[in-house]
Amino acid sequence: MPVLHNRISNEELRAKMLAESEPRTTVSFYKYFTIDDAQAFRDALYQAFVALQVFGRVYIAREGINAQVSVPASRLEALRATLSDFHPALDGLRLNIALDDDGRSFWVLRMKVRERIVADGIDDPTFNPGDVGEYLKAPQVNALLDDPDALFIDMRNHYEYEVGRFENALEIPADTFREQLPKAVEMMEAHRERKIVMYCTGGIRCEKASAWMRHNGFNQVYHIEGGIIEYVRRARELGLPVRFVGKNFVFDERMGERISEDVIAHCHQCGAPCDSHTNCKNDGCHLLFIQCPDCAAKYDGCCSVSCQQELALPQEEQRRRRAGRESEARIFNKSRGALRIRPTIADPE
Repeated sequence: MPVLHNRISNEELRAKMLAESEPRTTVSFYKYFTIDDAQAFRDALYQAFVALQVFGRVYIAREGINAQVSVPASRLEALRATLSDFHPALDGLRLNIALDDDGRSFWVLRMKVRERIVADGIDDPTFNPGDVGEYLKAPQVNALLDDPDALFIDMRNHYEYEVGRFENALEIPADTFREQLPKAVEMMEAHRERKIVMYCTGGIRCEKASAWMRHNGFNQVYHIEGGIIEYVRRARELGLPVRFVGKNFVFDERMGERISEDVIAHCHQCGAPCDSHTNCKNDGCHLLFIQCPDCAAKYDGCCSVSCQQELALPQEEQRRRRAGRESEARIFNKSRGALRIRPTIADPE
């Protein structure tokens, strides 16, 4: 029976990836469609991806698939063909090609079956996720950015919004996507007659959010086809002004794609202009936060003096202190002025 999961250490896998001579291409894709047997679908797709030397993160559920992967550049079209042949719903699937790619986004393939491909908290049996808002292409996005009757709604997390966003876009102040959905309805209640434009990184969250807004009686609902990634790619191809400002946060080792030269965020330690996310180097913390080069040197890549001091302790003492602590990643939520515990950054809730 073929091996259907990784059995090699992360350190060895990362070293092998860094030693590769062929460049890799990072792509993301998603599709809402019904999968009758998610586990069987997962196992077959896993074998197909292993054969193509695909690395990355793939979530499969009865409602569809959500993936962020890297593939050897020479096999990109083979990946596209594999998906088209694998299931009719994936034929002609849009692949969002990374905008700022060093080819080192992933070094292992992780494919999981989940209840939902995006945790939404919706339990209304009358909700139809297929009744989505109108798709917008790059020229239409730019036109609506200049329309005083249009409201742009960012359906990403705070730490994504903090480093980059569309001009004048509104943040939905909630910790997770499941909390954002009812909050978006509440915030837009006074704007039912306006054009509601929703966006996210690659389209998966804003597509479902647009359906939820329509389910709640909003009629003029739009969402950006392919999210920020596809908008920027097409705007550049067409020679249009790119109206996204700053950096697009991504859920892999890069932690961001530079879209414009504007730096709209600040170091969480000294307040200097900076939009580079990092994880605290203390294994007992791993806080996700923004840190400038000067503070990285001053604190040895740690988020605080206490973490810096703990990092300097013998490994055995560090392990003793870590015992019993939360295993989830911690993320600095500047909008609430506090640290919070939430799932690992691999999860764009």
